[in-house]
Amino acid sequence: MPPIYLDYNATTPVDPAVLDAMLPYLKGEFGNPSSSHAYGARAHAAVEAARAALAALLGCSTEEVAFTGCASESDNLAIKGIAEAQRDRGDHIITSQVEHPAVAATCRYLERHGYRVTYLPVDAQGRVDPDDVSRAITPRTILITVMHANNEVGTVQPIEAIGRIARMHSIPFHTDAAQAVGKIPARVDDLAVDLLTVAGHKFYAPKGVGALYIRRGTRLASLIHGAGHEDGRRAGTENVAHIVGLGEASRLAAHDLAETGERLRTLRDRLHQGLMGCVDGVHLNGHPTERLPNTLNVSFAGVDSTALLAALPEVAASTGSACHSGRTEPSSVLLAMGVSPDLALGAVRFSLGRWTTEEEVDQAIHLVAGQVSALRM
Repeated sequence: MPPIYLDYNATTPVDPAVLDAMLPYLKGEFGNPSSSHAYGARAHAAVEAARAALAALLGCSTEEVAFTGCASESDNLAIKGIAEAQRDRGDHIITSQVEHPAVAATCRYLERHGYRVTYLPVDAQGRVDPDDVSRAITPRTILITVMHANNEVGTVQPIEAIGRIARMHSIPFHTDAAQAVGKIPARVDDLAVDLLTVAGHKFYAPKGVGALYIRRGTRLASLIHGAGHEDGRRAGTENVAHIVGLGEASRLAAHDLAETGERLRTLRDRLHQGLMGCVDGVHLNGHPTERLPNTLNVSFAGVDSTALLAALPEVAASTGSACHSGRTEPSSVLLAMGVSPDLALGAVRFSLGRWTTEEEVDQAIHLVAGQVSALRM
């Protein structure tokens, strides 16, 4: 039997309907979307249909969607693109202490090139205080970038409130929504964002395709130079098959977003309650309600999560710990939330998805509880 897969936040399987939509563009429909003949026209039409599907999911116009190679590229395009385009206005960026490395490392890169970055703290549940955003703004602030939902603990940030603050000060606002799109509503006008990052492989499209929403009128310098693909925002011949897959994944997500979210929330809470009923010393990491419906991050007191998962090949989950030179270090996200280093080292992220079943959840409870007890002996 394959392991029970509870690591959907790391990546999702490609949905069969997504694969079926892609296959023609991996076989006979090989045209370049920029070509003027019939082969190119069909490829171009497929790309634009996918763009329309993603735009419908995000609640924006098709002209505001640029396809990229991944969420990391989208984050880099948003942050570096604004930094370069807005350099005449200032050099200050505001972000949080719990961002994905694609944002955090990009900000550190810009610091090495003369920009100033404010890293806002989060509370014990992983949320940024919008008042801290207001207090951090200076006349030199050119960008605010705060993730929509945290990849480790699932906490959903008060993006709409931060977006209103950004608009009051006419500051571009970017959110990395890689973990949110396809799981919870992520409509750009509701969120009041100017830039939003999408990752295809987080909601049943293939790896190697992403997108960036760019609100009309936002000044953004391109990172990849060449021909005028993606309306001049991202040079490179479009990856037609993967873009088609992202479009189909968007259609599937839009069709059953609320229903799927409720099902996963029920399964997630079943897992949480089951673990708490079987094991002492289970601590929830993240917000109890303002959290992705599929994500459960818990710490097992007195247990090293790396050792726990190594002893549990029957369950595929993840830790937020990092291994450097043979030494395991606790998750920086959990430390920023004020979780003690010992509890942080005992944290496991379980993330559920489209094919998770009640039977798998119950089996995972049994397996995890048994191994936690064994490690504590």
